[in-house]
Amino acid sequence: MQTTPPPIHPPSHDAVYQQSNNYHGIPYQQGAPNPQGNNIPPYGSRIQLCQDGKYRWIYEMHMMKNPVIFFTVLKIFGWIFFIGWLLLSIFDLIDGNGLEIILKSGMVMFLFFLGFTVLTILGYTLVAAMNGWKYVVLFEMDDHGLLHHQMKEQVKKAKAIGWLTMLAGGASGNLSTIGAGILAATKTTSASDFAHVRSVKPQRRWNTIKVNEPLSKNQVYVEKEDFDFVYNYILARCPKVKR
Repeated sequence: MQTTPPPIHPPSHDAVYQQSNNYHGIPYQQGAPNPQGNNIPPYGSRIQLCQDGKYRWIYEMHMMKNPVIFFTVLKIFGWIFFIGWLLLSIFDLIDGNGLEIILKSGMVMFLFFLGFTVLTILGYTLVAAMNGWKYVVLFEMDDHGLLHHQMKEQVKKAKAIGWLTMLAGGASGNLSTIGAGILAATKTTSASDFAHVRSVKPQRRWNTIKVNEPLSKNQVYVEKEDFDFVYNYILARCPKVKR
């Protein structure tokens, strides 16, 4: 019988590893215990253990170099076209039409899908250009779940990292005020409740972890140095995921 591991309590600031490196001129404090409770090497400027006990990190994706979002959109619409063709085929069989009619309708749907793919490529490229070719995301993670915040176009990565530094205790600041600033800079948010997650799929090539619930899909982006820590942390807290 699988059990959910006990929550990880953030270490005191005296125990947090003092990073000597800077990122955009901002000093970082970092120390992240893994789900088994052993201390792992610090990961520089990427994952921040904040004062409220949550792990937070910023991921900046170049939308043309990492096409995982494009393929996700295309996959969704591909399934829509396939289901549409399947329904048409069922109606054709009910009406007594033969295999030739079904194949012709399938070819028509396939041609429509190819045309839609071209439009999707153009639309994706336009959206990427409007966002400066970057997709900036803030992730929040604790023992219960994960939040995926898409940042607004005008929010620069360095500014968002500055918020994380304050939340992590690297600078003084009011937690509620900082949290309100982060929410104000958020465009969209998607959430994953670990108790309801049914599958966790790593895609190391694209620095992506897919966290899937029955009616909700989430994608977690993380640097390769942090990939195993985040993947194992999520996996250990999802009791319904089959090992």
